[in-house]
Parts: sequence; structure tokens; C-alpha cells
Amino acid sequence: MKAILALEDGRTFACRSFTGPGEVGGEVVFNTSMSGYQEVLTDPSYSGQLVTMTYPLIGNYGINPEDMESDRVQVTAFIIREYQANYSNYRATESLADYLVRNTILGVDALDTRALTRHIRETGAMRAIISTAACDPGELVRKARQLPSMAGLDLAKTVTGSQPYRWVNGRPEIIDTAQTPLNTRIWRERHTRPSVVAIDFGIKYNILRNLAEHDMEVVVVPAFTDSDTIQRMNPHGIFLSNGPGDPEPVDYGIRKVQALLDYRPIFGICLGHQILGLALGGKTYKLKFGHRGANHPVKHLLTGRVEITSQNHGFAVEAGSLDPHAVEITHINLNDNTLEGFRHKRLPLLAVQYHPEAAPGPNDARYLFTAFKDLM
Repeated sequence: MKAILALEDGRTFACRSFTGPGEVGGEVVFNTSMSGYQEVLTDPSYSGQLVTMTYPLIGNYGINPEDMESDRVQVTAFIIREYQANYSNYRATESLADYLVRNTILGVDALDTRALTRHIRETGAMRAIISTAACDPGELVRKARQLPSMAGLDLAKTVTGSQPYRWVNGRPEIIDTAQTPLNTRIWRERHTRPSVVAIDFGIKYNILRNLAEHDMEVVVVPAFTDSDTIQRMNPHGIFLSNGPGDPEPVDYGIRKVQALLDYRPIFGICLGHQILGLALGGKTYKLKFGHRGANHPVKHLLTGRVEITSQNHGFAVEAGSLDPHAVEITHINLNDNTLEGFRHKRLPLLAVQYHPEAAPGPNDARYLFTAFKDLM
């Protein structure tokens, strides 16, 4: 089925839908990972985005129920060069097309993804519309310009869970707060391993897998959970998750973290890194086209080592906005020298912009979960 991708700057790309008719809009971005499309699709940090894969052949290993990073597909649309319907993998249970159709997500291929990626790199990530309707490309461009900008958009509130849950045996176990209030009695193994409250701004399941693998008991709470409730739970540590959108409008998260700064050790990843930076008085800004892929080089300034990292973010903390007397920069991106990590000099706080839990990606930075455990 023929389709058109129309960008807000007026450029259009011919393509075809392999998931049936539809029309959707959002911010168009690109990901340079060569594998892991299922993890990309289900990462809540991609909410509101039309994701372009730069690797040309997608779908060849199908979809399996084990590699989900959330309970549903999070991308608004999926853009690829060539869809492969004949998948082959011993764990696969369905095709990529069937999975997208089942989740009512538009997927398009036969699009010049190299040209689109080069255009985004030159002009920046922007709003776009994909449509299979036989309409004027100019009209689609006008529709794209009417979409809300990602800057100033709080998407964490749209992807956060509605109920708290435990992470037990690799899956969420919903907590009925009417029967089990969120207080210190929530913990089942408090005396044998560290207890962690994970604040869900759009959390990936592999973060929870890593926390559990590092012998932590985890309870995940919605983003709107207040600081008093978290203190009543009396955890050993607090984790701030990844998530989509602009961090500055997440004022409820920033205020909560400010109230908890000197309460317990805190570890933030991605959006959690940005929220912790804002809570410490820093500033954030929108990157031109963001960092999305599994091969980004980051230098760990404390050791001199270079880590190959998995990344997915469109905003960053301005390094110069953090108080150098209180905060130490620990990681920088070697592609563009943006801030990738910091720690507090007095309080037990650390954060990184990238994804040490990977999925997809390398495992060079898993030591950060051990560092968090050591802080507790």
C-alpha cells in the first residue's frame, strides 16, 4: 500500500505500508542499532516518535515474547528500508508485521532511510506525518506543522504505570494498595538484600532485570507518587528511570527528587539523569538530532576507559549549569562532548545519560548497578 512521509520543512518521501492503512504524526528520529528492533519498538523513551532504523533489513528474526522492554509497542510508527516477512529464529512466535498490526502501529518500508537520516542530521529531528491516504503532500506538510513540538512536552505522564508493582521472577506483579499500603511493610526481603523504589517515568524492563540480577528487591511506583509516600516505604535506595519527552515540564518529578536529595542514595538513567540534574539546579536543552543507537563512545573520566554504550535521548543536561563545587562530571560523549554522567561530591547521588542496561546494546557499563548497590 503506497504511503507518504511528509516533514514539517516541506520535504516528502515516498514509501509503502506493510501494516495496512493509517495516518500518524510525531517527531521523526533515527536509530543506528544493527539489531534489537524489538527492544527499540517497546522502549517507552520512544513514545511520540516515528523511529527510522538505519540498518536496511528489518524483520528477519521476527518477534518473541522474551525481549519486550515494556508491556506494549511504544513508537508511533516504524520506518525501515526493507521489510523481511520470512523471519527465522528459534524463539520467534510471529512476524514483525503481525506484531505491529496487532498493536495498531503503522509500519512503512521502501523508503530511502539513508537520505532521510542524512536530512535529519543536517536539519535536526522534526515533526512529520505518515499517511496512506491519497492526499496532497502539501496538505500533509501543513498537518505536520500543526503537531505539538517535542520541546516542552511532558510524555512521562502518558507512559508511566497507573499502579505500583513488584518485579518478581522477571515480570511485574501488581500491588493492590487497598490491601497492601505503600509503607515499610511492603518489603518481603528487606533484611536480606537492598530495597529499591524505582520511580517509573517510562521504565525499561531490562533496568528492572539488572537491578534484580544485582540482588536488589524492587518496587516500581508511578511517576506521580509523592516523596512522603516514598519515605513511608523507607527503601535503601531510589532509582529514577528513563522516559520520553522534555524533562523540564516534569516539574512534579523534579520537586519530588529535590525533597529526596539527602534522604537515600539515588541513581538516575536517561530522563532520570536529566531530572536529577534539574533538581540540583542544572539546565537541560534539546539536541539537534539526539543520540539513538548501540555504539556511542563514552569516556569514563574517573578511569580513562572508553565504554561503547546504548543510547536513546533527545535532550541533555548542560554541563556548565551544574555547580562544580557540588557536582563532579564523570562521563562525556566522545562524539560531541555532551555530558553523559555525574555524581555528587557530598551526597550519594549518581546518574548517567546513556543506558547501562543495554537491550539492545553492549554491556560495558553494567558496573554502574554495582556502584549504586555500593552506595546503599
